[in-house]
Amino acid sequence: MAAAAAVAPPVVNVVALCGSLRKGSYNRGLLRAAMDISKSIKGLEIEYVDISPLPFLNTDLEVDGTYPPVVEAFREKILAADSILFASPEYNYSVTGPLKNAIDWASRPPNVWADKSAAIVSTGGDFGGGRSQYHLRQIGVYLDLHFINKPEFFLNAFEPPAKFDSDGNLIDDSAKENLKEILLSLYAFTLLLQGKCV
Repeated sequence: MAAAAAVAPPVVNVVALCGSLRKGSYNRGLLRAAMDISKSIKGLEIEYVDISPLPFLNTDLEVDGTYPPVVEAFREKILAADSILFASPEYNYSVTGPLKNAIDWASRPPNVWADKSAAIVSTGGDFGGGRSQYHLRQIGVYLDLHFINKPEFFLNAFEPPAKFDSDGNLIDDSAKENLKEILLSLYAFTLLLQGKCV
């Protein structure tokens, strides 16, 4: 009897968002690394979505329940995703203005964040962006986002040895391994929320 054909793993579509708009952002470097690592994880697909084109939240821009085209396009990306990967730098103990703006636009009725899984990674100074993560988790409670609890990823970008190259690409092998663990956890948790099995 022929061996049964291997069953393809369920596909989890992840939208990756970076709270920094800077081209050389180390947090954006984390997302590039995550996208590269995801190629080795069957069933996990990550798409980077740029939040820089979004206008400042202004409900005057809402007309008869519709939003500006760039906002509608962003909301569609979030709605279609199974999961969200946030790269959240820390500004003044909190999330960045651009990231909060994106979050607020996608929370307008109907809230397109609801019932999605999520994970947070961050890099920065001494605390590696950790305080922004805790604030983002608090925001997620109201949005009905479900964050993985473990593992956590806070990376001090300036502590030797070098974590990033001159182009902002992640080069630290230990950090890459930790990032892979985040992605594996997010994949499994997403399937759990969706009532599927790995």
